[in-house]
Amino acid sequence: MEKEWYVVNTYSGHEAKVKEKLEAKAESMGMQDYIYRVIIPETTEVEVKDGVKHEKVKKMFPGYVLVEMVMSDEAWYIVRNTPGVTGFIGSSGKGAKPTPLLPQEIDKILANMGMSRVNIESEMSVGDKVNIVDGPFKGMMGKVDNIDLENNRLNVLIDLFGQETPVEVEVYQVSKA
Repeated sequence: MEKEWYVVNTYSGHEAKVKEKLEAKAESMGMQDYIYRVIIPETTEVEVKDGVKHEKVKKMFPGYVLVEMVMSDEAWYIVRNTPGVTGFIGSSGKGAKPTPLLPQEIDKILANMGMSRVNIESEMSVGDKVNIVDGPFKGMMGKVDNIDLENNRLNVLIDLFGQETPVEVEVYQVSKA
């Protein structure tokens, strides 16, 4: 089984508490191999008030947290029974496990937060073969030439009209070949 992203419904305003409790539960019960990341989807907006800039963190989906996990009976039980959690989105109830987010759905959410589904530092390196899964070069294969950790971008060498051509792509636009 592989790790996937799930949407968990919480009491509104309790997202940070749920994140904290879920991470603590996963660690105390030795479930770090099943529950990886808990994220509160947020964006930072800049407001100008009386000529002064103020940065304001705004929740993208109030009342929801994203959990990257391997869906096992134990992990499912831990998340469902965390105080403040009301359930999973995409579950029909009656003991049915929820459906995970599609890669393109989670990629867009994480990209808005300046994050990536792929952990570039540990999962990708220069010389790796990748498939481009989104954008104008979708469907092409290439080789990682350069990694820009700060901006979550990759330079990928692709074969364009018989020549090796460098293209810049967002991390979420590629998958490892």
